[in-house]
Amino acid sequence: MGRQFDDEFTEFVERWSPALLRVAFLLTSDRGEAEDLLQTALLKTSRHWGRLSDREAAYPYVRRVLVTTHTSWLRRRRVHEVLIDRFPEQVTTEPTGIEAGRALQALEQLPPRMRAVVVLRWYEGLSEAETAEALGCSVGSVKSQASRGLARLRDLLDQPSTRTATPEGAR
Repeated sequence: MGRQFDDEFTEFVERWSPALLRVAFLLTSDRGEAEDLLQTALLKTSRHWGRLSDREAAYPYVRRVLVTTHTSWLRRRRVHEVLIDRFPEQVTTEPTGIEAGRALQALEQLPPRMRAVVVLRWYEGLSEAETAEALGCSVGSVKSQASRGLARLRDLLDQPSTRTATPEGAR
């Protein structure tokens, strides 16, 4: 049993870690914290791997562990962010990199639950019912959080990233 557990769990981790890491990164916006989150979720999953009878459900199970662990961390770690006027100079010539950066910045400004709904619905491609199940909430909550989250993202992305000075009265 031990060897089979090791092989199955190792195979799962090797296959799904990149996708799970992307989800963790979208939840945290920090590569190091995403790696820690994934490591913790995999550790929690490994403890219960023997009880997981349906191996096809392993990915959604770990994804839910990611979300709940991230929420738990947010409740415990009330880290105060330092706001800065400008972002450090970044060398990038691709507009898609800038757009992705702006999208990630906008995503960071959403509350944790709303952010989780947006990530699960549009990045992971889950249905409303699957998202509700993954988050342990009602479908109605998913609908309202998704609607508000998308509206907020649209507002944030429509705002110019830097304000240009305009002469008075030239509006």
